[in-house]
Amino acid sequence: MGCRCEMEHLDATISLAIAFDIGYEIDLKSAGSLVAGESGALARRRRTPESIRYRPEPLRISADASALAVPDAMRRDAPPRAELTLFDFGVVSLMVHFPVRVTSDGLLRLAGELADTTKLSSSARELLAPTLERIRPAVVEFDLIDMFEEYVVFQVHDSRTDWLERDAAWIAGLVRLEPGPLSKHEISEATRLHLSYTPDDLVVLDWAAGFVADRDCTDTLQVIEYANVQLLEFRHIDDRLDDRLEAAYQLIRPTHMKRWPPFAWRTHANAVRKVSELEVESTSLFERADNALKLIGDQYLSRIFDLASTRFHLREWEQSIRRKLDTVRDVYELLINQASSTRMELLEIIVVLLIAFEILLVLFRRS
Repeated sequence: MGCRCEMEHLDATISLAIAFDIGYEIDLKSAGSLVAGESGALARRRRTPESIRYRPEPLRISADASALAVPDAMRRDAPPRAELTLFDFGVVSLMVHFPVRVTSDGLLRLAGELADTTKLSSSARELLAPTLERIRPAVVEFDLIDMFEEYVVFQVHDSRTDWLERDAAWIAGLVRLEPGPLSKHEISEATRLHLSYTPDDLVVLDWAAGFVADRDCTDTLQVIEYANVQLLEFRHIDDRLDDRLEAAYQLIRPTHMKRWPPFAWRTHANAVRKVSELEVESTSLFERADNALKLIGDQYLSRIFDLASTRFHLREWEQSIRRKLDTVRDVYELLINQASSTRMELLEIIVVLLIAFEILLVLFRRS
């Protein structure tokens, strides 16, 4: 890394995106009547086609993030700007921007301090609590789960053509949130997924953080934020499918199944209902989370989303969800077949009992 990067101060912005799942669905129109917000269209520059947009547009609310637990060095230059975004599929995302003027080494140290997100997530929950309580009537099945997803973006307001040639090791340390030296292999892997629109800008995305060299990157940040939100929702749906499938298996083979058939019939009916509800609920959540922002094609933002999808393994999460939804359908069919079999057995028992009753009645009359 050259002397210029080590000694000179950089004008930068550290953006933190923290996403939480708060329920099955948010009625954005009702939420807009409960808090002061506005419809959040996707930020766009001339390179962004009109076809790329949110469906439906989320609700954006200004937030005060001054109490967020971050390193002190992120507070001394200017107050942070914060915005809370509500998505209709039950997720909220807090995006906070901290303008900083710092040396490259200082920025790298800040990256290392941001690696531990325990205090950050806790303070974000406390910060959002009053707003979430106000919009609670607009949330279907409100439940602020422990799961969350956070992502850090280091934006440098500088234009150069040689970022990766001169500063690959430094950029790798930022996106890995690792202030110490990295091996050549790790540097290469950390900076492997990158993209430039002009000779002077650069986007590098890794799993924990991203690096952006661009003066105006609001649209890029929003796409990265959405990828982070989608990762959270995919993880949440995957976990729910695991839990509910386990519960369905328990209903298929409960301990009291050896009792009188009517008990088995009632258990099967309950299991069929629960599995059917699970399929509808999970499919609905999955489709809404997957389709809220369609980025298909070779446009710049589509490629940014592809980079984030690759780093977040969104396709693997999607495949996992689809496999489990197929399993849900198989379980549903199994339950239906078992329920039909139980019903037929019960009818056969009733027929046998009726025949036996008729025989006994005849014998009784003859005697």
